[in-house]
Amino acid sequence: MKVLIIPEDFVNDEHILQPVIEAMMKAKNKKNAKVRVCKDPRLQGVSQALKWENIEKIIDRYRMIDLFLLCIDRDGVETRKERLNNIEQKASEMLPEGKLFLAENAWQEVEVWILAGHKKLPTEWKWEEIREEINPKEVYFEPFAKQRNLLSEPGKGRKTLGREAARNYRRIRRLCPEVADIEERII
Repeated sequence: MKVLIIPEDFVNDEHILQPVIEAMMKAKNKKNAKVRVCKDPRLQGVSQALKWENIEKIIDRYRMIDLFLLCIDRDGVETRKERLNNIEQKASEMLPEGKLFLAENAWQEVEVWILAGHKKLPTEWKWEEIREEINPKEVYFEPFAKQRNLLSEPGKGRKTLGREAARNYRRIRRLCPEVADIEERII
């Protein structure tokens, strides 16, 4: 199975999405899945990731892909999932049988998936508050990466923290229902 993750911008998000989706594939007994992140074309922001023309070009360019995963941040926008559902519907009409396109938004940002995979967060942090925070990257993730002295590495801590979190994939799946939803919809 060939999997292509389409992030809103790969520069930082690839360090989160790649290891988490690889762990997801293993959990689905798809251990031989080839997971990669779309870097060409480079989408630069959620507005570009939500443009059907961009998604259509990616699907057309990567016809050999079996599973396309559009993963973006929700950023507190209540209608974001609706937009993703529309893109998913258009993609399913375009793809041949046996190919799948799934679109999901992280609640509120993909950095929350990293935090979900770490058991040793600061004791004063409450999971419900992390999930409800509109800006969890700034309020929780960046202080956590700073505490771990990882801000100078690629992805500003996402590379190390993403790999560590993926080792606790079941925890991410349990704490982030949108991750479980993606996994359950993969054939």
